[in-house]
Amino acid sequence: MKLSYLSIIIGLAVQSALAVPKQVKPRRTSSILINPDAQPDLPSPQAARLSAVSPANAGLNLNDIQGDILIGMKKKKELFFFFGIKDAATFKSKLASDIKSLVTTTNQLLSVSTQPITAVNIAFSQTGLNALSVTDSLGESLFAAGQFADRTALGDVTSNWVPEFSGTNVHGVILLASDTDDNIQSELANIKNILGSSITEISRLSGASRPGDQEGHEHFGYMDGISQPAVQGFTQNVLPGQALVSPGEILVGTTGDSGTRPTWAAGGSFLAFRKMQQKVPEFNKYVIDHALSVPGLNQQENTDLFGARVIGRWKSGAPVDLSPLRDDPVLAADPNRNNNFTFDHPDVPGFNLANNQTDCPFSAHIRKTHPRKDLGSEATLHHIMRAGIPYGPEVTDSEHASNKSSTDPSLERGLAFVAYQSSIQNGFHFMQQTWVNNANFIFGKPTPPGVDPIIGRVSSTTPMDTPRIISGTNPLNGAQTFSLDVEFVINHGGEYFFSPPISALSGRLAA
Repeated sequence: MKLSYLSIIIGLAVQSALAVPKQVKPRRTSSILINPDAQPDLPSPQAARLSAVSPANAGLNLNDIQGDILIGMKKKKELFFFFGIKDAATFKSKLASDIKSLVTTTNQLLSVSTQPITAVNIAFSQTGLNALSVTDSLGESLFAAGQFADRTALGDVTSNWVPEFSGTNVHGVILLASDTDDNIQSELANIKNILGSSITEISRLSGASRPGDQEGHEHFGYMDGISQPAVQGFTQNVLPGQALVSPGEILVGTTGDSGTRPTWAAGGSFLAFRKMQQKVPEFNKYVIDHALSVPGLNQQENTDLFGARVIGRWKSGAPVDLSPLRDDPVLAADPNRNNNFTFDHPDVPGFNLANNQTDCPFSAHIRKTHPRKDLGSEATLHHIMRAGIPYGPEVTDSEHASNKSSTDPSLERGLAFVAYQSSIQNGFHFMQQTWVNNANFIFGKPTPPGVDPIIGRVSSTTPMDTPRIISGTNPLNGAQTFSLDVEFVINHGGEYFFSPPISALSGRLAA
C-alpha cells in the first residue's frame, strides 16, 4: 500500500512531537577564570590562532593541547582527583569513548563562549602509563622514577610526605576547574560514573582563588603569577620584561624541545605537582618581629619592607627592584611595568650587579627562582609554566591571636603547586635543587645569599626549622646576615605526571 504525501508529513510531525528532546549543554555567561590586573592577560582566541600558525611556530595545535598547560594560575576553583587504575581494559575503553570528549582544550578556555561549565584535564604518572601498557620512553628519567625517588634531591623531609604520595601508587590525576564547587562535584560524579570500578580514588585536594581583594594572591598575601613566561606560538603580545620562550620549553615534541619523544606525545607536558603547606600565622609573626629600621619609615612600613625584601615583591605585586622602600599599587596593577626589571640598574652611577643588593636581595624568593640578568640573559632553558592554586581556608581569629597554625587538618592551608615543562630535569627539579636550595646561589656574590627563605632547604637530612643563614634583607647593609630558624612551607609530597595531547587519549593511551 502506498502512503500518501499527507500521511507521511503527519507521521513525521507526530514522531517529532513524541521524540525526547536532545539535551543541549548549558553555555557560560561568565568566565571560569580570574584575571587580576597584575597578571598577564591571556591572548584572545583569534590572537592565539594567529600566533600558532605563524611560520616560526607552525604545528602548535591549541585544540590538541590540554587547557591547563598554557593558561597559568587563573582558576577560580579547582579539584585534583588522584586515582589508581584497577581495570586497564575498561579504563582505556572509557578513556577513548567518553573521557576524551570531556577534556578541555586550550582554545576552549580562551573565550567565555566556548568555556565548559567545568573544565577537565587528565595526566598520568609513569606507573599509570605502565598500568595502561604504554611502554614508550618519554625521555625523562625523573618522571620515570617518580617524585618520591627524587625527594632527597629536592631537600624534602620524608616524614612530612603524606601516605598517598609516599611511593608510586598514584596512577593519574584528573583536574577539574570551575567557578562553583557544585559544578566541580557534578562533573566529578559524572566521570566517576563513567569510569566505574576501573579506578579507585587515592586522594583529592580542593583549591580556590582567595576571596575579595586577595584574588590572585597566595596565602602569605603576595600577588602571584606575574612573571609567567610568554610562549611562542601562543602569546602574541609579549609584555616588557616577560621572558619569551620557545614552545619546546613547556611542550614536548615542539620547536625548542631537545628531548627524544614518541610522536604521539607531541604537545603534551610534564606536570610537577606538590602539596605545599603554608604556615601563615608564623610567617606573619616572623615578619613583625624582624621589622627593619630604615629612617623615614614608620613601624608598619618597616615591617612591610622586611616581608617585601624576603619575597622580592610587595603584597600588591610591585617589585622591590622598582619600588625599593614603599609599595606602589599603581605600578603593581600595570602589567607593562610590574615585570619590567632585570635587577641591574645601569642608569645608576656606580651600580654593580655583582655586589649591589640595595634594591632587591640576592636571596629574595623571586630572585632565587628567576635570576634574570644575574645569569646574563633569559635564555636559560629553565622556565616553567606555573598553574597552581591556593588550598585551605583563610587564617582564623584564633590562629591570628596565637600566631600559630592550627593542628586541625581541616584548617590546613597552602599551595597546590603545579608546574608544566618539557623537562623536569631542566625545569622544576633544576630550579629547586640548583637555585632554591643552594646557599651559594646566586653565584659570584661577595656574601653567599643563602637558601630561598620561603621554599629553600639546606638538606633533606636536616630537621625542620634548622637555622639557615640569609643575607641582603637590610637595604642599609647588604652584607649583614641573619639566621632564619622557621620554615614557613612544609612539602607534603607530590608526583610527576605527563599531561598528554588530547589525541593520545583515544590513540596510544587507549590502544
